[in-house]
Amino acid sequence: MKLRGAKLKHYFLRDINPVVRLLIISDTVIIGAAGLLGPIFALFITDFIEGGNEVVAGLAAGIYLLTKSVLQVPIAHLIDRIRGERDDFWLMFIFSVVIAVMPLLYLIITTPLQLYIVQFVIGLATAFTFPTYMAIFTRHIDREKEGTEWGVYFTLTDLTSAALAALGGFIASTSGFPALIILVVVASVIGALLLWPIKPYIRTRR
Repeated sequence: MKLRGAKLKHYFLRDINPVVRLLIISDTVIIGAAGLLGPIFALFITDFIEGGNEVVAGLAAGIYLLTKSVLQVPIAHLIDRIRGERDDFWLMFIFSVVIAVMPLLYLIITTPLQLYIVQFVIGLATAFTFPTYMAIFTRHIDREKEGTEWGVYFTLTDLTSAALAALGGFIASTSGFPALIILVVVASVIGALLLWPIKPYIRTRR
């Protein structure tokens, strides 16, 4: 058996089918944008939310993760019952846009309750995007390149998150959190819109 190593062109997303390529690029942008704010989100809470402290930050993170974790399995089960990929695509696209613009609410909320509601909605939206994204990625992944393409996905998203986490702290300290949040939204919207070119490749039957 001929052993194949990961080639440099894989990191530039060459020799990868267009659906998987666009999915990787989109998530790299979206996750990178989240990396701008994520590591310093607790600082935002203490500065801009009334009574914001470690407890509020922990509850906010917990509400998001709990909502996403509890709802994504039944949502995935419902999606699997519908034939074709159109429902997967539209749910992935619409809720990706919702997630992209939700951080704008951070600019106007002032209380922990408002923060918890925003986190719940983001968790709910993520519960729709995660299984639909994974389903489309899995169906279109290139045969005999499954490990490579998943590896490229995690490498690019992790590297982008690491780089932008450092940049996010710098922007927050020099330009303030409002400017950082607007940048996060703009980048996230771009990432979500990068999903649109996938539409012609979506299968009507599975």
